[in-house]
Amino acid sequence: MLITVLNRLRYLIVKEMLVTLRDPKSRVILVLPPLIQIILFSYAITQEVRNASVAVLNRDTGVEGSALLKSFGHEPTFRRLFYLKKESEIDSVLDERKATAVMVIPPDFSGRLADSTSYGAVINLILDGRRPNASPILSGYIQRIVQQSMAESYRERGVNGSASPGVNVVTRHWFNPNLIPRESFLPGLICILCMVVGINLAVLSVAREREIGTFEQILVSPLTPAEILFGKAFNVVFLTSLTAGMLVAVIRLFFGVTLKSSPFLFFISIETFLLSIVGIGLFISSLSTTQQQAILGAILVLPPAIMLSGFATPIENMPGWLQTVTAADPVRWFLVIVKGLFLRGMSAAAVWENLKPLVVISVLCLGAAGYMFRRRME
Repeated sequence: MLITVLNRLRYLIVKEMLVTLRDPKSRVILVLPPLIQIILFSYAITQEVRNASVAVLNRDTGVEGSALLKSFGHEPTFRRLFYLKKESEIDSVLDERKATAVMVIPPDFSGRLADSTSYGAVINLILDGRRPNASPILSGYIQRIVQQSMAESYRERGVNGSASPGVNVVTRHWFNPNLIPRESFLPGLICILCMVVGINLAVLSVAREREIGTFEQILVSPLTPAEILFGKAFNVVFLTSLTAGMLVAVIRLFFGVTLKSSPFLFFISIETFLLSIVGIGLFISSLSTTQQQAILGAILVLPPAIMLSGFATPIENMPGWLQTVTAADPVRWFLVIVKGLFLRGMSAAAVWENLKPLVVISVLCLGAAGYMFRRRME
């Protein structure tokens, strides 16, 4: 009895294996998506902090301040070290994410180090608190370099470092002073969940109609391809917008994370973001003949879009070629906007700078979806 059951199962398993492996699309799904994703993720996912940009406001005219900055120039951790002229530039540099950290060297830095009776010199380090994982690591790097530079300076001058004034690095975190992960994580989670909901609704919209046989009824209706596409896009954007509103209410009521900027800016931003997501989803749906194929297409797109957005690891940690690829990821741009609106009250001008790439992506994706949609209707 048992042998008979095992034989039947063996025949069924062999049959399923042959059916799967003989199907060209199944073979592609087995090989291509995992291969692409393992290559991308191996570069994108890292807990190291590399290629960081650091701004410096050096108000010290002595030699110690200049010697300290030379030490940073030889460190591979920092992609860019640029100088500020005045204190008022600090806010815009951090606000626009031009730098992850700003190091301020006070006017009396060299004087305090030269004065054996002083309690030591102070360096102010201001970090972007919207990056609760990267900021402490970067702070540790900078403090280590400062201590090593001072020890090297004392050794070159033949001074006893233990008997000389030291350097105290005073660290502050802007936008998220206590580095509470929830305040940075939850706004980003809104972005990710809206993408998942939006793209799943969009990829199924055309494929579902085609599979159940109602797509032909739409084709013989007076509706034009543009009108059909608009109706499907509007439906997905509207429903996903309701989901976004629900998520904003939940994180405010249960976690106390509130929107610190204009709700109108958030509304405009998320609608533009959803248009780009719908364009991607409808493009996948227009290529698919079944819902299964549409879902597999969504699975191929979603993980790379999330991992390359900067949600898990900073984009500046990735290689240069991969950072260029992330420019085509709509999640990357909306993630900057949503964190800015929730954590620091991003201005309309800063929102527009990140909306412009989203507008371009939306136009291109919706255009490609419309083109494929008309092609499949012919």
